[in-house]
Amino acid sequence: MIASRRALLTGGAALTLSGWSAAGRRADAATDMAVLRATTRTLDIDGRPATVLGLLRPDGGHGLIQQPGERFRVRLENRLTERTIIHWHGQTPPYPQDGVPDAPLPLIEAGASRDFDFMPNAGTHWMHAHVPDQEMRLLAAPHIVRTAADAQADRQEVVMMLHDFSFTPLAEILARLGAGGSAPHGAGGGPHGGMPAGAAPHAGMPMGAPDINDLDFDAYLANDRTLSDPEVVRVEPGGRVLLRIINGAAATVFWIDTGVLQASVVAVDGHPIRPQAATRFALAMGQRVDLLLALPREGGAFPILALREGARERAGLILATAGAAVTRIARDADTAAPAFDGRQELSLHAATPLPSRPADRSLSVTLNGGMAPYVWSIDNRPWGRHRVLEARRGERVELTMSNASMMAHPMHIHGTVFQVVGLGSQRFAGAMRDTVQVPPMERVTLAFEFATAGRWMFHCHHMPHLATGMMTEFSVRG
Repeated sequence: MIASRRALLTGGAALTLSGWSAAGRRADAATDMAVLRATTRTLDIDGRPATVLGLLRPDGGHGLIQQPGERFRVRLENRLTERTIIHWHGQTPPYPQDGVPDAPLPLIEAGASRDFDFMPNAGTHWMHAHVPDQEMRLLAAPHIVRTAADAQADRQEVVMMLHDFSFTPLAEILARLGAGGSAPHGAGGGPHGGMPAGAAPHAGMPMGAPDINDLDFDAYLANDRTLSDPEVVRVEPGGRVLLRIINGAAATVFWIDTGVLQASVVAVDGHPIRPQAATRFALAMGQRVDLLLALPREGGAFPILALREGARERAGLILATAGAAVTRIARDADTAAPAFDGRQELSLHAATPLPSRPADRSLSVTLNGGMAPYVWSIDNRPWGRHRVLEARRGERVELTMSNASMMAHPMHIHGTVFQVVGLGSQRFAGAMRDTVQVPPMERVTLAFEFATAGRWMFHCHHMPHLATGMMTEFSVRG
């Protein structure tokens, strides 16, 4: 697939944006409504066919790419034989359009549709089922909202969406793990373990080795493909590439490795940061990163790899100039990738931080859980018996999350964008995000404001943790 640097390529269904939006309609047709279909599709997983789910446009493309200033006017059609609902991750729509079961709208029945209309936040975002089992069956897709600066920049844009995939259904996985219970959108029950409610990690607390990966998957995918047949994206010698990476995995943190290409990290979770150089960058589940790459004038083939945290498996794609030799890349690295301790967050600083002001409300929660029994919760109270967090529209909230478990948790808040302002005892003006990794036995503090009243979900983006109860909600009034 070859296009000008101003063209945008995405996944296995690349689309050149020359007068058309990625929804398969004219970008200036303001009265048109784009269509996305929740449906099934078949992938080749190293020679083995896999029936998975997907969010497809009528033209067969995956997900949605929007031009600058374009409203999110979408009709979601459920072509599945089961009910579903889609959350627009990274967006802050009116509360009824957020896409969570019964908060406030019910799941969409098989064969039915639902319309959405709001002004989206710009940046690299994604969309996914807010039903853990369906998200693990890959009911997710990119959602890219370009800015005027993107449209004017002399560069090519490439999207890489990462997944982990298992042929085993989530219910069977949870049964093998000895989970205490589950429900379609994260409700949980049964016994709960871990530290007492309200307990927080502190110096001298007994600690063993952190649990990095509690699940092994059958495959790790970049744009729906394994490294046995990776996507090769054609690029220009001497050109610039904006690489938008989305970690849509259910339970896998990835290290992004750009190899010989030096990257400039320019945005996280769709929000610009003060640029910093890197060749490796960790990405937890639900998070995104934008990397600006400069290609050498002599051209070549340049693998962009996603290394599974604490393991040897990897996925990725290859940027290659015309005529460059593309060699086979082994699925497994020679050595295991390191654990992600979360200290990377200290180096990220928002290009446009929140205005400085005292907190109107300070809240704290404890993240609990363990492998035996396999139950995860917030304040030792799984969803259904959760403690509702109160807030008012427009007030500055500071939330401190204390992880009292031996696993990291990527915590996501709906309905707002937060700034990371604390890691452990260290205060700093960090990045604007919607999902943050809370390391084992560590504390992370966030600052944010809700612009809209509603019941906004707050949960772990590790799907089996969510499925066993690691979710609560903010009740926002005013």
